[in-house]
Amino acid sequence: MATAQTAPEASSPADDRPSRRDRSRARYPDAEGFAERDGVRLWYEVYGSGEPTTLLVPTWQIIHSRLWKAQIPYLARHGRVVTFDPRGNGRSDRPSTPDGFTVREMAADILTVMDATATERAVLVTLSAGTARALIVATERPDRVAGLVAIAPSLAIGQRLGERGYPFDEVLDSDEGWAKANIHYWRRDFEGYLQFFFSRCFTEPHSTKQIEDCVGWGLEIGAETLALGEYTAGLAADEVLALAARVDCPVLVLVGDRDAITGMGPGVALSEAVADGRLVVMHGAGHVPDARDPVLVNLLLRDFVRSLAGTSAP
Repeated sequence: MATAQTAPEASSPADDRPSRRDRSRARYPDAEGFAERDGVRLWYEVYGSGEPTTLLVPTWQIIHSRLWKAQIPYLARHGRVVTFDPRGNGRSDRPSTPDGFTVREMAADILTVMDATATERAVLVTLSAGTARALIVATERPDRVAGLVAIAPSLAIGQRLGERGYPFDEVLDSDEGWAKANIHYWRRDFEGYLQFFFSRCFTEPHSTKQIEDCVGWGLEIGAETLALGEYTAGLAADEVLALAARVDCPVLVLVGDRDAITGMGPGVALSEAVADGRLVVMHGAGHVPDARDPVLVNLLLRDFVRSLAGTSAP
């Protein structure tokens, strides 16, 4: 069942890659390092202290953990925060075959990082494709998950936008719109694809900085590595619903009514499919509200985490 409310409008990386510490940050990590599983290293960072831990789960490997840069400083003032780069981007390793990018490998990475950072239990916060991985962890290891936040979940349930659906690996006679989501176009103009994709992610006015950031981060993975994940199967609708039915922790779902990537449908359906689902509709928000409206998202995250601990916000 869902309770709803409406929010106000509102391969390994090269050793000589510039350190994240060379970039301007509001807060630097208190601990950092690599977690490793089956030969794949995952770069993690830990901020703050206190329980429960909030683990900011990577989304699609098109972007690394700087995605959460607007959440980390605020949330770390209220508790412990863990982030990590997805396999394929940032300082994490880059597997060379599609088998390295399956949804279950990505789900296992969450637990690998939790173990490496001595995180017994956490609130998992996800964006888009990260939701499927978190659902797997929440159902298969419920003892490790105190709660789940799904921002703009990308899942094969609910009413979804119908613009996508071009074949990924066939030569197309058009480069217009979602026809750009094609390996042959990526090889010709990967930056052009990133510009298109992230412009669809940020439908809010005055989003130039967010789009520029994401395009720059997307260029760190490259077309060939990103394409490996396109040859793996995601969770089918019946698998998603079966997982959702088994989730026994509270779930907060945030959706934007201007989401041009997935629409609101998958998020609404998820909030209805779990036992304790809470739905927040963000008016005027696109697919990445954590970057475009961080104040509102941060307050919603803080209050959700506090509600799990039985405390109320001042």
